[in-house]
Amino acid sequence: MTTNTAVNEATQPTEYVKPAVRLAVDDLAPGIAKAMNGLERAAGESGIEKPLREMVKLRASQINGCVYCVDMHSRDAAAGGDTWRRLNLVAVWREAPYFTARERAALALTEAVTRLADSEVSDAVWNEAAAHFEEKELAELVWHIGIINLWNRLGATARPWELSGGAQD
Repeated sequence: MTTNTAVNEATQPTEYVKPAVRLAVDDLAPGIAKAMNGLERAAGESGIEKPLREMVKLRASQINGCVYCVDMHSRDAAAGGDTWRRLNLVAVWREAPYFTARERAALALTEAVTRLADSEVSDAVWNEAAAHFEEKELAELVWHIGIINLWNRLGATARPWELSGGAQD
């Protein structure tokens, strides 16, 4: 791990510990990395609106504990116009009033798919998602959830990417 020093409001130095790269999977398996990046590009052309895609990626990344992906997708969502308040509340979306019925259905499906080891995706969760997404959109949403879960597993296991910026970014 690397240490960065920042200055807090009282001008006292604060040390932050960044996780070190554990295994550079992209460099060590470039063919697979290229295919994965191609899959991500293809998914980026789907009809699911980008803010919702980022929210889904953020929620799955929170559940999976991928620091790199949580950082990246919260930043990307904010850069795309979503508010920090909503992004801060994604982890507790059921209790927060700031999410649409479509977003709630996508977040519930994201949680169910991400937590498959705990139980199957229930008919209630599936039917709620199907009520808010056309069939093609639902297929694309399932792909987005599957893809981010693979990225999260790579990130949380191998820690192949460094965090960019500092705590104030």
